Amino acid sequence: MASSTVISAIRGAILVLALVVFLGNIMMWIIMPTDTYYNDWLLHILADTNSTFFGIQGPIMLDFTFPILFIAVLGCLYLHLGKRRSSSIESSKRIEKPKFMRRPMIVKGLGIVNLTELALFTMFIALCVWYFADYVRHWYKQVPVRSMSRVTRGSSILPMLGLTSEASIKYHIWLGNLAMSLFTAHGFLYILYWSITHRLSEMLKWGDHYVSNIAGEISLMCGLALWITTYPTIRRKMFELFFYTHYLYIFFIIFFILHIGIGFACIMLPGLYLFIIDRYLRFLQSREKVRLVSARVLPCETIELNFSKSRGLKYNPTSTIFINVPTISKLQWHPFTITSNSNLEPERLSVVIKCEGSWSQKLYDIISSPSSIDRLQVSVEGPYGPASTHFLRHDVLVMISGGSGITPFISIIRELLFISSTLKCKAPRIMLISVFKNSSHLSILDLILPTSGAPSNSGNLDLQIEAYVTREKGQSKDKLQNPRTIWFKPDASDSPISPALGPNSWLWLAAIISSSFIIYLVLLGVFTQYVVYPIDQNTNNLYSYTKKGSMNMLFICFSIMIAASAAFLWNKKQNAKEAKQIQDMEESVTSRSSNSSIDHDDVEMESLPLQSTIKSINIHYGQRPNLKRILSEIKDSSVGALVSGPKEMRQDVAAICSSGLADNLHFESISFTW
Repeated sequence: MASSTVISAIRGAILVLALVVFLGNIMMWIIMPTDTYYNDWLLHILADTNSTFFGIQGPIMLDFTFPILFIAVLGCLYLHLGKRRSSSIESSKRIEKPKFMRRPMIVKGLGIVNLTELALFTMFIALCVWYFADYVRHWYKQVPVRSMSRVTRGSSILPMLGLTSEASIKYHIWLGNLAMSLFTAHGFLYILYWSITHRLSEMLKWGDHYVSNIAGEISLMCGLALWITTYPTIRRKMFELFFYTHYLYIFFIIFFILHIGIGFACIMLPGLYLFIIDRYLRFLQSREKVRLVSARVLPCETIELNFSKSRGLKYNPTSTIFINVPTISKLQWHPFTITSNSNLEPERLSVVIKCEGSWSQKLYDIISSPSSIDRLQVSVEGPYGPASTHFLRHDVLVMISGGSGITPFISIIRELLFISSTLKCKAPRIMLISVFKNSSHLSILDLILPTSGAPSNSGNLDLQIEAYVTREKGQSKDKLQNPRTIWFKPDASDSPISPALGPNSWLWLAAIISSSFIIYLVLLGVFTQYVVYPIDQNTNNLYSYTKKGSMNMLFICFSIMIAASAAFLWNKKQNAKEAKQIQDMEESVTSRSSNSSIDHDDVEMESLPLQSTIKSINIHYGQRPNLKRILSEIKDSSVGALVSGPKEMRQDVAAICSSGLADNLHFESISFTW
């Protein structure tokens, strides 16, 4: 009860503080481009707060940077306390948003959105347009008198919200296209203005005490190269070009800061600061080589990888993990949905990979070759997933998948299996509608139940499967091959997948954000007091903007490296003992398995009989499901319509749920398509 009260209090504090910061910055943005701000407010602010310890950067950082980082710390505490509750049950029954706010809509260019997303996106666009227009008006008014002085640069601040992987990618695409459109217009208009006024030489100026045009042009070129390769045709047909070009974001950010100066960069510093923390922690985790215990090769060019994991690693259904195989590519990281359940399988983590590209095809060829290897070096980042689930709020779950889109539903079914059998809680009735190209893909259904750890009373779960094979008219006469199991011999240096910051990862993350920011402030204060301020006060020239921006970036990276490395190494030391116990246990199991026949291994790794849990399996050949009819025939009061598959399938289900034909349908899209 006390924990619930604290969680509610923190959540309320986050909402209030976020509202205050949002409204405060809106007011700041409203007055910033006006004459009143330049002639009155700005002079008083700088005169009153330009301390020798932080300089002009201090008030800007106080307004833009500190509140967002403080919200992030409160969010970490909120998630930590929420994690300690019986999250599977309580979070699933939490208060929902009004249905009209969650009703899906299909907007051309944006895809499937709900009213909340559309409203926020519209307000953000309106704010950007108004701010840019008012800024241009003021700039042209000031040009004759001040010759381009006091040019303000506006930056968008990414919201600190808990987002799913799909939503993060969606917002990333929206904001990326919007930002590059504005940046490109900004650069083009300046070049056009210089051309009209016969001042193209401005393009070659590196203003050491003002805006650096060359740095802005380099940043824009990097951004354009990154932006062009995101075109869908290029991204799909030349994925490696798209992937490697995205690393230009490093130079884009560096030269962007050198272009506008660190003072105005504080507007976007909170998002960048948190991104660097996350990126460095992922770098530390990716240096570890994980234990790949076994793999199952399915007849449909699909493989299941089984990793060893520590018991302290917990994750929710539909979580994803990024995998890197250095023998294929040292730079490529690919996300895959975790199909295992951390409650049913506390010492194993599984992913299913289907051959749908050059990287996955090479991985399949390596593992499925007759002369299979004894060890495959693999690194991982993650898992990443939703902080909570809400499947129990529905009476019926209709899961609609196409091809490999079934993988997130495997993790959901296993979670509901654990809830219904172990926690003695009534799970919703499940209807799984899976669409496959040919009958060989039906072997993926064998992965629905775990190979081990399933409870004996798994029959409590009401599961019905409707499988559709679209490219075959009837059952194939050829007998399908059984899945082939391959056991690996991990190296002693390979470690089980463990949480990078231990079981209390949210607390550690809050500590990293707080301590690193304090270290950064101390370094910045000393640097300003003893280096910048004496030059600004005792000479005619100001301290170099380029050096100041470079030193600030160095201080940020150094502070984050110190705090994050200390937290990571501490938790690595704590996890070493458990990792040694897991390795010893696995080595004994592997040695026993190596003395057994291959047939015995295959039988041992097979999933539990589907008939013990699944009420009925119907296979339909040569047809596609009539989703409108199926969904309309379900009369239960609350029906969750979950869809994972091609874009057309997701849009069809969204259109059905938003059509108003049935008020009991609740749409939710699960997609990781880039």
